[in-house]
Amino acid sequence: MTEPATASALDFADVTIVLAEGDDVAVATRDLAGGTVVTGAPGGDLTVGSNVARGHKIALRAIAEGESVRKYGQVIGRATAPMKAGAHVHAHNLGMDDGAREIEVGVDRRPTVPATRLRTFEGYRRSDGTWGTRNYVGIVTSVNCSASTARMIADQFRGPVLDAYPHVDGVVALTHDTGCGLVPTSEGAQITRRTLQGYASHPNMAGLLVLGLGCEMLPAATILDGVTLRSDLPVTTLTIQDTGGIRATVRAGVAAIEKMLPTIEALRRETAPASALVLGTNCGGSDGYSGITANPALGHASDLLIAQGGRSALAETPEVYGAEHLLLRRAVSQDVADALVSRLQWWEKYAADGGGTLDNNPSPGNKAGGLTTILEKSLGAVAKSGSSELVAVREYAEKIDLPGLTFMDTPGYDPVSVTGLVAGGATVVVFTTGRGSVLGCKPAPSIKVATNTETYERMREDMDLNAGRIVDGSASLEEVGREIFEKILTVASGEQTVSEELDLGSDEFVPWQLGAVT
Repeated sequence: MTEPATASALDFADVTIVLAEGDDVAVATRDLAGGTVVTGAPGGDLTVGSNVARGHKIALRAIAEGESVRKYGQVIGRATAPMKAGAHVHAHNLGMDDGAREIEVGVDRRPTVPATRLRTFEGYRRSDGTWGTRNYVGIVTSVNCSASTARMIADQFRGPVLDAYPHVDGVVALTHDTGCGLVPTSEGAQITRRTLQGYASHPNMAGLLVLGLGCEMLPAATILDGVTLRSDLPVTTLTIQDTGGIRATVRAGVAAIEKMLPTIEALRRETAPASALVLGTNCGGSDGYSGITANPALGHASDLLIAQGGRSALAETPEVYGAEHLLLRRAVSQDVADALVSRLQWWEKYAADGGGTLDNNPSPGNKAGGLTTILEKSLGAVAKSGSSELVAVREYAEKIDLPGLTFMDTPGYDPVSVTGLVAGGATVVVFTTGRGSVLGCKPAPSIKVATNTETYERMREDMDLNAGRIVDGSASLEEVGREIFEKILTVASGEQTVSEELDLGSDEFVPWQLGAVT
């Protein structure tokens, strides 16, 4: 927290935001010193009880111990101690509310009104009817034992070696920590296989090398079993043991990719409908502004893409916990609602089996940014989904295959979550952050949106857009949402994001690991 303002009196509208009528708290939009008088509050003038950092909450009224506390018009927790009007509301006096939330399926369904002006982007037409936003050669590894070899191959294509191929975005080694010791029929093995298959068949892959050791339980030769690959996708499969060791395999892998490059280089972008885009949405390093600025603005952009006939996916199941009733109210059917509830119940058991609970979230960084309970965090996270109907629920790395809004079951851990979304077919990812995440996600471009101007200015070389202007008063939520939508189109057309300029996105390939390892 910076040195707080010490003005004797400040206008309520200048230093706070109330997000919904009837809320019990306001959000500070600047650091406030204890003792500051805030005039013009809904219930009368307030005296700030102690230093309050921007993004944190101030009580608008006296709140008794045990009372529910509302923000966004929703319960975010219960008071664990009495609070006076003007008190700082945070972990020292606010805790989890375990009360049941009313479940009503489909009552807030609003069919999407198709856009009257159809938008386009410049993409790569694939033989199966999909459209890519990038041209990558992917090295998909079946086992950790082939990870170092895959990186050695990819390293041969760093620097000026690809200057002769300006339409090739790069060679990416997709390495991971599993693939052997897994029971092949286990849930963990199936998730790993599904993730690898999703990357292998991704529209942003223009060439593919499948690389294994040769004795693993998920053999390289079987990774693509059951997958219908595009007819225009060159594929080579190698195993280190059969090829003659690491050095021989590096030489063979480099030769195989060099053979693919002229064909890939010959590809050119063509005009494609925006309906062909698949958007993955995620947030990380969230703060008290996330649910006020970047997340609802991204939700507006998601709605705009869906109005074009496109696909958008929300993820991070532990971070919709407590706000799932808002999604269920937009579910198109009981089956879709039941699928979401089923995944949440699985997570409750999963957390309990590990000795925890889902309300252990938020993280220390989230709390430093002003988020107190998982209910508060989830209400802000769900805002990324906009207002569109929920048309489907998919398990981790399953295909995002229906126009409209899909929910994908993923952990909240950013690299694992985004890996699932990209495996599901996301061709562009928008990632919102308050504290300052720096995630990339090859082969999909990652657009970073800062929730507040301070983070944007401090980490300007890592951020693509500043949604903090919504709180600053220089832009409306709808304006920033439209800006995000336009950015999606330009990035899909080839404009590099800051994470791409830094060549990020290989190490962030982190498949979700579950199941017995023997």
